[in-house]
Amino acid sequence: MFQNLKSICHGAIREHTVRYFVGFGLVSLFGVCNLAAAATLCVNPGGKSGCKSSISAAVAAASAGDTILVAQGTYKEQVVITKSLSLVAQLNAQPVIDATGLSNGIFINGMSAAPNAGVTGVVISGFKIHNANFEGILIANGSDITITGNHVLDNNKSLDVAGAMCPGIPAFETSEAMDCGEGIHLMAADHSSIVGNESDDNSGGILITDETGSSHDNIISSNYVHDNPYACGITMASHPPATTVIPTATVSFGDIHNVIAHNNSSHNGLGTPGAGAGVGIFAPGPGATSTANVVFGNDLEDNGLPGVTMHNHAAIPGAPPVNLNDNIIVGNHISGNKADTEDAVTSGPTGINVYSVAPITGTVVSQNVFDDEAIDVAFKAPTGQINAHFNDFNSMAIGVDNLSTGTVDATENWWGCWSGPGGKKCATVAGSGVVFTPWLTSPFDNDHH
Repeated sequence: MFQNLKSICHGAIREHTVRYFVGFGLVSLFGVCNLAAAATLCVNPGGKSGCKSSISAAVAAASAGDTILVAQGTYKEQVVITKSLSLVAQLNAQPVIDATGLSNGIFINGMSAAPNAGVTGVVISGFKIHNANFEGILIANGSDITITGNHVLDNNKSLDVAGAMCPGIPAFETSEAMDCGEGIHLMAADHSSIVGNESDDNSGGILITDETGSSHDNIISSNYVHDNPYACGITMASHPPATTVIPTATVSFGDIHNVIAHNNSSHNGLGTPGAGAGVGIFAPGPGATSTANVVFGNDLEDNGLPGVTMHNHAAIPGAPPVNLNDNIIVGNHISGNKADTEDAVTSGPTGINVYSVAPITGTVVSQNVFDDEAIDVAFKAPTGQINAHFNDFNSMAIGVDNLSTGTVDATENWWGCWSGPGGKKCATVAGSGVVFTPWLTSPFDNDHH
């Protein structure tokens, strides 16, 4: 487990995060010891010493609250979990789940007993998971799920890039055209923690959606998400309801109150032009909701769309409104990302793009550091406002670009020089409706770190 954590951290995440990973690993192990009073089952490839030879056999034999310790080896199976348990790699081991030809590596299935029944209290720690047709790890209708210290790579094998579709994906997963669910997928998940994992070479890295119920109050923290070519590194996307599975009259939907913190999301969405952002927040259709989420303290670098990309695309009279309000983007380092494309177009490489065809309110952009972008913050909405304060616009290009008739309160930012927007070697303002006076006369990052 610790070897895996070390490989995740190497060269990608700051030293304080490494210490956090190790500390979390020790806490997790002590937690496993405490849970072992219920029962501890074991798995090894030969089924020796009273152990099971497959993880699925151990899961079937386990009771709620049990722990399953898995030895080093390759396990060619899909593991389906419908009860509370801890599935943990033995110390200094990184067992491999090879899901070649199968839907998922691990499927935590809270839909199994009845619609929206839910499963709680599952821990998955220390595995390498690859080759699934769809997700490496899928959580559907789960609460208090912990996914930590895993390496999820090279999944989404069923993706048809040329056709922009994912043949065979289950009907309860809607709008998965270009990602097959990504490496780790939370659907109708709440109060869950995705911490200290590496997700790479899937279509996309980590996905939060709401087809079978709202995904809320989850934390996605200290993950290394990189080189996923066809979607975002980390995505919160409100999808159409899976009405064949969940009756919409009794279920709420949306991506709400999730925290995306201290991740490194880099080199994602480069497989085709405009494929994916470092972090994407989307409420694309009528009734879609992605609100009150926090994107904090991440490194978002060299992605195929802006570092943080926020879109909605439908404001239809008489239809339910879209809700892309009250999201907070704070304390991130954003560098070297590409332009937004199509209807959300920006004129060059962009750090943050907030694009809405409906009124948008409550968006806060604060204490971010931008480098190597043509536009640090772009905003396009017919009405509404974003509030951008205490950012360091270091790209010496456009600090704030207002592309429509909404407004931007961009007071108290550092524009790259003491004389403010338009000064020599300073960032500038483009468009109207941007208030930028007063400004900071020295970098906020230098003054406060």
